[in-house]
Amino acid sequence: KQWYQRRVAITAGDERMEMDEVLYWPDRMRQLVNATDEQVDKMRAACYTFFTNKGVDPVNGLLREDWVESNRVFAEAERERERRGEDSMIGLLSNAYYDVLDDDGDGTVSVEELKTMMKAFDVPQEAAYTFFEKADIDKSGKLERPELVHLFRKFWMEPYDPQWDGVYAYKY
Repeated sequence: KQWYQRRVAITAGDERMEMDEVLYWPDRMRQLVNATDEQVDKMRAACYTFFTNKGVDPVNGLLREDWVESNRVFAEAERERERRGEDSMIGLLSNAYYDVLDDDGDGTVSVEELKTMMKAFDVPQEAAYTFFEKADIDKSGKLERPELVHLFRKFWMEPYDPQWDGVYAYKY
């Protein structure tokens, strides 16, 4: 799972995650939705902050061999932030994505809007259906902000569980 999490960030296919690769996602989202400059800037800042906290050095990146340890340290720091009542890095990132994904501005994310995120990460859009089904805890047919934050947290913080393969697109 942890190598998959890193794989999502690789666009050049090398052995290092670069900040430029991470900052490609907000630009990709701009191409796919009607995001404002302010929303894209917020997403870029959230990606930068999140992945800096994950250990991606803005100049030197993060080597593949250091990813698992970096993720472990990040998870410990994230739990400590939660314990202290501080803002979550996962919340920061997922909220920035949520604001851009809510393309129609209704305050929720539909499965169609979620497909945009899959496309941005070069994951087959079919994965959005499984992801959506697991994320839509209240079965309202729309994702509310806390539901997306919860699923992002599960993705970044919990050990690998094969029953969630389709949710996070491991099988694709």
